[in-house]
Amino acid sequence: MNDWDLPSPFTLALTPAAEHIDGLGHTNNAVYVQWCEQAGWAHSEALGLSLSDYRRLDRAMAIREGHYDYLLPSFEGEALVLGTWLTASDGKLTMERRFQLRRASNGVTLVRGRWLLVCIEISSGKPKRMPAEFLVGYEAAVVTTG
Repeated sequence: MNDWDLPSPFTLALTPAAEHIDGLGHTNNAVYVQWCEQAGWAHSEALGLSLSDYRRLDRAMAIREGHYDYLLPSFEGEALVLGTWLTASDGKLTMERRFQLRRASNGVTLVRGRWLLVCIEISSGKPKRMPAEFLVGYEAAVVTTG
């Protein structure tokens, strides 16, 4: 079985349903993007930062760029595991998050993704320095990519 790209991913178990399947008979690429968003939020909440915390702090980590490599298809009913990591942070304004989607049965990687994130003030939409709560919650979780 293939290993994860990086150690100790935060994981989310997923199974494509009929509504996720496109005209080509496999999971639609847009579904993978939605799953990455779900995994990112679940990881953030596990680190102690929820949407309500974002609103209270008037700060959010917004996706500035998203890159996805679609390597192999997945199919309805197939057990999948999506791993995610925070892989970089400047401790001020930006972070990077990576994703790896694997087939549960054999560990084969189907999709890899990478987000470049920027901290914004929700009320204005402008870039603003990360609050202390973000540094405490997110910095300790950053995995170096070596």
